[in-house]
Amino acid sequence: MKQIINTTNAPAPIGPYNQAIIANGFLFASGQIAINPENGELNVSSISEETHQVMRNIKALLVEAEYEFKHIVKTTIFLSDMALFTEVNEVYGSYFQSDFPARETVAVKGLPKGVNVEISITAYKG
Repeated sequence: MKQIINTTNAPAPIGPYNQAIIANGFLFASGQIAINPENGELNVSSISEETHQVMRNIKALLVEAEYEFKHIVKTTIFLSDMALFTEVNEVYGSYFQSDFPARETVAVKGLPKGVNVEISITAYKG
């Protein structure tokens, strides 16, 4: 059985998908970009602030699903340019206390709405 997770505290999907789904204790969250859910605008004033907005959006999905950052087991970070890695990594790392999840980081040709960073997560609470 799967449970669909939706919250107004994270950006609404911009396509035919859900914000997140829980199945068998796993939370699969769609990739998050720096859309501020309060006004629907992109928050891309700096790569640091863009990454913080992405992480706040992830947090909103975790809270709605009753999960926490400590439950994240896997992340994928998509960057518009690997030159952004250090700043994104610093912000990303500040949201975890210990037991970091598995992760890959890849540079891609383009991301939705021309953003610089998108992050998807898988969490588990058994």
